[in-house]
Amino acid sequence: MDEQNARNLRKAEEIERKYIIQLPDIAELEKMPDYTKSEITQIYLSAPRGVTHRVRRRRYKGETIYTETEKRRIDALSCVETEREIDERQFEELAKKQAIHRRPIEKVRHTFRFEGQLFEIDVYPGWKRTCILETELKFREENPHIPALLHVIREVTGRKGYSNADMSKRFPQEEKAFLSHKK
Repeated sequence: MDEQNARNLRKAEEIERKYIIQLPDIAELEKMPDYTKSEITQIYLSAPRGVTHRVRRRRYKGETIYTETEKRRIDALSCVETEREIDERQFEELAKKQAIHRRPIEKVRHTFRFEGQLFEIDVYPGWKRTCILETELKFREENPHIPALLHVIREVTGRKGYSNADMSKRFPQEEKAFLSHKK
């Protein structure tokens, strides 16, 4: 690894919870502290079992940022994430190595803070009434304080099928995601 890549490398434990929520009023989200909107494309690459390897293009605030990320799952709630910034050429080269039976994930991400906690809402083009909410936690036992403007349908932390990596194989139908909470 060259010196520049070594400087760009970030490794951290990520603890997060994930929920299916009703699509919120975007105008209300825009009023939240530290609000940003991003357009994201994620491409999943071949990786050993237990590891997720992806490249991401994120457009926001008039810039485009490219990253390469590996996640090693610890349990349903957490993983060790190693991430580095890459350039557009590296992104394009790595994207050519997309894993078989995977497709790129396209989404719009709305990010904001509430009571000191980071929230990310991913809106997918095929879903019209629901989206995915993720919140990063400082410690495992922490209970997130979800803003009242968000309506949780159900928690899907650790549920197969709702990670972006799984969604790149088979995207869940919105009706199943929306209605399955009634079971």
